[in-house]
Amino acid sequence: MPDEKKPDQEPDGKRPAAPERLDGLRVALVLGTAAGGLGRHVRAVAAGLAERGAGVVVCGPAATEESYGFTGPGVRFAEVDVADRPRPVQDARAVLRLRRLLADADVVHAHGLRAGALAIAATARVAPGPLRLSRGGAPVVVTLHNAVLAGGRTAAVYGALERVVARGAAMVLGVSPDLEERMRALHARRVGLALVPSPAPDAPPDPAARDRVRAALGAGERPLIVTVGRLADQKGLPTLLDAAAGWDRRAPKPLVAIAGDGPLRPELEARIGAEDLPVRLLGHRADVPDLLAAADVAVVPSVWEGQPLIVQEILRAGRPLVATRVGGIPVMVGADAALLVEPGEAEALERAVASVLDDPELAARLGAAALRRAGTLPTERDAVDQLAGIYRGLTERK
Repeated sequence: MPDEKKPDQEPDGKRPAAPERLDGLRVALVLGTAAGGLGRHVRAVAAGLAERGAGVVVCGPAATEESYGFTGPGVRFAEVDVADRPRPVQDARAVLRLRRLLADADVVHAHGLRAGALAIAATARVAPGPLRLSRGGAPVVVTLHNAVLAGGRTAAVYGALERVVARGAAMVLGVSPDLEERMRALHARRVGLALVPSPAPDAPPDPAARDRVRAALGAGERPLIVTVGRLADQKGLPTLLDAAAGWDRRAPKPLVAIAGDGPLRPELEARIGAEDLPVRLLGHRADVPDLLAAADVAVVPSVWEGQPLIVQEILRAGRPLVATRVGGIPVMVGADAALLVEPGEAEALERAVASVLDDPELAARLGAAALRRAGTLPTERDAVDQLAGIYRGLTERK
């Protein structure tokens, strides 16, 4: 990510050039079951490509369309059952369905490891083999949005999919440096860093939001620690609860608010009740900017992240941030816009948050650095600019 200038400025300070046109280019975007930032990112990319004249088809499960609404001017949706886990019979049907849908595409861009492998199989003109998958029809770009965190047989299956993507994709984009390094180690032909920007806020922050949200939460004068994310294993929430047990000994006792929902909710609720932790599960919130405005410190305790939209939102809100040193987070926050700790280290997380709560000057420095860093984040236009250049380069070489 850039460090100095804003992405929507030219180096000489002049207004940016007109966006590259893609008139007549036929682009197929393929994704599976999408949650959170991935679905919003693909929707923004599809709309941005269509605005530049491309004809776009988004291929994915019906539930994904229902959640994100990809269809719009220049964009149509085609249902394909791309599941989040290997299912041999259904996957074979998905490949056949994709083969028909992608036959006329000039370029195919798959989002996610499984979607990438299925798209490569669907565009192959020869029998799949370890060295022959690259001999397909339309060039395939694959963006990897997540690391493989599982072990055992699952890891072996996903390792095989990684090799398919590395050998068959014309270009692989990773949302974090570790994903790029993984693809280079597997000898992918071209590898780059994906741009996954958070949508720009619709309106400026509400000055009254802080007091209103704190009153609604019953925070009073207590420090408010906020985490936003899906209640899933990747998000490191058991570590957050471990740290909360330490914060419970402070005076005044902080309130930890976790916004989001997911499969771990019953387990987290049971532990919060059993240990009487100062933690509230807020469920899904449509007012995340207001929630961040009310926070004294924001925490991202994830086991792994790429370019999480919530980190971008925290930086834009100018809030002190404590996060884990994983995936793409260190690149996003730079040298001074967050305190970083190792994942799974509850004591380190507890101490880092306590240092922010105990030192108003540190909190102010982190908040100011967050706002400066937010000014360097890529925009949705930057993401579409990047992809337009990649697509043009690949199609001109066909």
